[in-house]
Amino acid sequence: MIAEGQTAPDFTLPRDGGLSVSLGSFQPNKVVVYFYPKDDTTGCTLEAQDFTARAPAFAAVNTTVIGISKDSVKSHDRFCKKYDLGIILASDEDGTTCEDYGVWVEKSMYGKTYMGIERSTFLIDGEGKVAKVWRKVSAKGHAEEVLLAAQGL
Repeated sequence: MIAEGQTAPDFTLPRDGGLSVSLGSFQPNKVVVYFYPKDDTTGCTLEAQDFTARAPAFAAVNTTVIGISKDSVKSHDRFCKKYDLGIILASDEDGTTCEDYGVWVEKSMYGKTYMGIERSTFLIDGEGKVAKVWRKVSAKGHAEEVLLAAQGL
């Protein structure tokens, strides 16, 4: 598990638009890395739209938002286009980054257990350290809470 004060695990992942994104390339700026289960589902759509709506406010405090799921780049492209999303969506199809951040966990629904992404967010400061961690996130209102923390750094 990644804890506050630790160095954030670096990653380079393919992203929407056919590009790639590397965490380390944003220093000395801040980065919000949020993990979400699946493109185009109710909670994940709400979260992505909320982060998109606040993208200018995040940019005003030198903070980039990156959403990560195990969905393909093609899925991310469709998701971004359908909802006019204005944040980076990175694809971690092999799950390495999810494992590195400790968000690939056992979950249960209707009495069945399965492995999946725990909705989690990490605010990373300009030196690459984890400044704040949110686990088991509820999508509604979360982006505002993260923005307030980024503004306070």
